[in-house]
Amino acid sequence: MRFLMTLNGGVAAADEQLYAEMGKFVEELTSAGVLLATGGLAMQGTHASASGGRVTFTDGPYAEAKETIVSFALLEVRSKEEAIELSRRFWELVGDGEGDIRQVFGPE
Repeated sequence: MRFLMTLNGGVAAADEQLYAEMGKFVEELTSAGVLLATGGLAMQGTHASASGGRVTFTDGPYAEAKETIVSFALLEVRSKEEAIELSRRFWELVGDGEGDIRQVFGPE
């Protein structure tokens, strides 16, 4: 099962200790074959909206930084419970903030 774990904006800036701890966590997940991809997303973006055959685009930034996804991790795990446990470990490192865990559907 694939899950996307996201981090929303509005979290405290990372310091050297967090970078080191996160590096170890990422290495552990990569070595275990669980982590498929990670990445950061720019706060600026373009929103697409389609209605009645018409497509419109609106440039960001978005209304509130805390609502914007700023990074993600794509995980290959056996269950939702495993994704939740890995997310719990992530948040223990990061501290306060918000994000989501969503199952990814598609070709495997």
